[in-house]
Amino acid sequence: MSHYSNHLPNAVELRSYACVLLRETEAQSKADRTMDLRTAWLAGQISLDIHARAVEQMGIPGRPAKPLLVAPREVGHRSMATIEGRAALIHALAHIEFNAINLALDAVWRFADMPLDFYADWLKVAAEEALHFCLLSSHLQSLGFSYGDFAAHNSLWEMAEKTTDDVLARMALVPRTLEARGLDATPGVRSKLAQVGDTAAAEILDIILRDEIGHVEIGNRWYHWCCEHRSLDVLTTYQELALRYKAPVLRGPFNLEARRQAGFLETEIAALRGD
Repeated sequence: MSHYSNHLPNAVELRSYACVLLRETEAQSKADRTMDLRTAWLAGQISLDIHARAVEQMGIPGRPAKPLLVAPREVGHRSMATIEGRAALIHALAHIEFNAINLALDAVWRFADMPLDFYADWLKVAAEEALHFCLLSSHLQSLGFSYGDFAAHNSLWEMAEKTTDDVLARMALVPRTLEARGLDATPGVRSKLAQVGDTAAAEILDIILRDEIGHVEIGNRWYHWCCEHRSLDVLTTYQELALRYKAPVLRGPFNLEARRQAGFLETEIAALRGD
């Protein structure tokens, strides 16, 4: 347990404290305190008010002054043959995980009147994303760099901002679309890192892929729950939401086995294959 363990305030309510952590600007503190919050939740020390309405607040999401955020095309690609190039890739992955902590905390805080399991699931996701960030940040430091040393882009959070008004759209377009792309991309990235001899990074990506399958499955489950709750068709509703919110067009290669494990329907798998 981290050094923040005993520093949770008394009488913490889960959703309001998720907002406190969402606004935290220091990356390591955000990660540590998020893991501590889940530990306290599992120990039965945290209350939950599912009915509280989220009131918009300044400073969401909290992020450090660095990394500098730029357009995706300006992030730049470096050769994997150099330590700096490898560090730039690890940094990009760490930034994705930092954003993912914010995304999961935002789901806990923002969406009222969902079942208790919804909040428990997204707190679990937040804590696992926090662990991933810590693993990558530590590995980055072993290469002589720190989180913030390279520029990064913000496209994951931009979709979160577009879907603040509707939990259905959020579930459809963040975990099922953007995070599912990570399932497709991770094996290739892992292979590149293994080829240049970075076994430690490859092993971290094994942990991340295993956990991310679970995160996308949680997104799928709650997307289906929302569709059922509103008497909507899963497939046509997704297509309508992807168009309305201008979600990125999905391009292969797809990790079909990971997507199956993450709860995508065979009809969706067939569509990705072009059947």
